Amino acid sequence: MTLKLVKKLFIGACMSLAVMSTAHAETKDRFGGPIKLLVGFPAGGAGDTIARLIAEKLTSSLGATVIVENKPGAGGRIAAEVLKNAPNDGRTILITPLAPMVIAPLTFNKLHYNPDKDFVPVAGLVKFPLTIATGANSPYSTLPELIAWYKANPSQTSFGTSATGSQLHFLGLMLSQAAKVDLTHVAYQGGAPLVTDLMGGHIPAAIDQFPLELYRNGKIRLLASSGATRSPLIPDVPTFKEQGYPGVEGEAWFGAFMQANTPPAVVQQVSEALASAVQQPDVKQKLMQAGMEPTGLKAPEFAAQVREDQARWKPVIEASGFRGD
Repeated sequence: MTLKLVKKLFIGACMSLAVMSTAHAETKDRFGGPIKLLVGFPAGGAGDTIARLIAEKLTSSLGATVIVENKPGAGGRIAAEVLKNAPNDGRTILITPLAPMVIAPLTFNKLHYNPDKDFVPVAGLVKFPLTIATGANSPYSTLPELIAWYKANPSQTSFGTSATGSQLHFLGLMLSQAAKVDLTHVAYQGGAPLVTDLMGGHIPAAIDQFPLELYRNGKIRLLASSGATRSPLIPDVPTFKEQGYPGVEGEAWFGAFMQANTPPAVVQQVSEALASAVQQPDVKQKLMQAGMEPTGLKAPEFAAQVREDQARWKPVIEASGFRGD
């Protein structure tokens, strides 16, 4: 090997290292410190699970340390307020369900943030259907049979959910309007007592994201799911649409939001990293096992979904007259 060739190889190697160092420095400088994933619920819940599964992937793809910070309270609204008051440097990302961004603005007069003005949708992460269920020993095994039973028993037209003023609550009201049955909402203090009463036959039906083990083990019957199409998580459960109620639709989701004034280049970079993270085979498998279907929607697609859900739920909530404060 000649001296000239050695020099050429050395210079080429130095240039490659310089390019790599510059790229790393640009990523590091862009964030200027650790990235925080805000979750508005306690550790162990769905949002926390999602955040912890993608944190390691983001550390690798964004070249910055990623930490999960739980800010539970007020149904996720406290974490949204934290994001509103965070710097617009791209280092704070809110992992949130639909409710704080779509339901809360339609039900609370005194909300300390405006999703349309204060935040920018960054990525859709997962979705999952809401289902209407009955106990395994109920006298109805399909949605049409349940509706017929309601109409034949007008004094027992109740349905339960784990929270008043929730997407679950309003899906029930959506069904009530579509089926022309005056359904009465019964709010439980969480999913456990709801399931206990459902399995015990103390309430005719309930709407929730039920643990799939209960369904697979024959403890409950799932009569309909709320997606536009059947969910791969429960492919044998028909949608409301399939059973004659095309207007009863609306899946639950978790997505990522950032401060509204975050530089567009940063939003795009984080959006692509998040969308990719939930589609990684190991992450995807764990999410599916937890009952969540990865979506990996990038910013423009996710923003469109948020607008669609705002338009979907506004007339239902306004017709109900419900207020959260």
